[in-house]
Amino acid sequence: MSDTTHDGALATSRPLSDDAGLSPAELARKYGLSVSGARPGLGEYVRQLWGRRHFIMAFSRAKLVAQYSQAKLGQVWQVATPLLNAVVYWLIFGLILKAGREMPKDVYIPFLVMGIFVFTFTQSSLMAGVRAISGNLGLVRALHFPRAALPVSFSLQQLQQLLYSMIVVFVIAVCFGNYPQLSWLLVIPTLALQFVFNTGLAMIFARAGSKTPDLAQLMPFVMRTWMYASGVMFPIGIYLKEQPAWISDLLLWNPVAIYMDLIRFALIDDYAASNLPPHVWAFAVGWAAVIGIGGFVYFWKSEERYGRG
Repeated sequence: MSDTTHDGALATSRPLSDDAGLSPAELARKYGLSVSGARPGLGEYVRQLWGRRHFIMAFSRAKLVAQYSQAKLGQVWQVATPLLNAVVYWLIFGLILKAGREMPKDVYIPFLVMGIFVFTFTQSSLMAGVRAISGNLGLVRALHFPRAALPVSFSLQQLQQLLYSMIVVFVIAVCFGNYPQLSWLLVIPTLALQFVFNTGLAMIFARAGSKTPDLAQLMPFVMRTWMYASGVMFPIGIYLKEQPAWISDLLLWNPVAIYMDLIRFALIDDYAASNLPPHVWAFAVGWAAVIGIGGFVYFWKSEERYGRG
């Protein structure tokens, strides 16, 4: 298209582009562009996470192997650490304070060991979750992947460590007269539910820890309080029988206490169902569903902000 100016010169004009007048958002939609690092939809996020399952498994195994790589005993410490904790607590609470005075020794010792191993599973998952993002900023900033892969892999690492420890738990149960039976199979759904609960909890604290790294310094005090309130070293129902019923119920229904008691009920013959709170399996499933799903959604909502600022 051409025109003649007033001085006789030939001027050309270009046709208007089809993009004229389009907003940036409309231009992006037209040419299939998307915001770099934008949070995907929840369904797409789950698919991306599933697509990284091999990375999650490999990362958790590598972390597990590297955890004690500088120690001479190596992976033996995976079992030795909680076992030594159990010995210390037995000396203090079992022998000195007589915390298990209403239990026979062949019941109290497995009771204590199982409580410490199961509580350590949740404690380690939460503590690893707090540092999942803040402790891996180099990885987060260098690679594009669903950030939920980090807290999931750390929880999976703790599950693998617990499975090694369960060998010791089974041996101790047998040594104190508790032999394998069908009830031992209850360990499988209990640990599966606890893993879901732990993973959701790790995601909640991973998001909190990504903005407040000092949270990692506070959590040991929180976890110690939680341990004493969960009946790791003493049976809650027996020790609080003179207190108002709602106090005992509140402590018995806390999730770690529920998962510990289900393991004890499964493996200790003389740990009767009367030691469990009412509707214990409903609470076990409920805690796993609420914290597992809720923690995942809570973590996903901040996906695009991890590693920035």
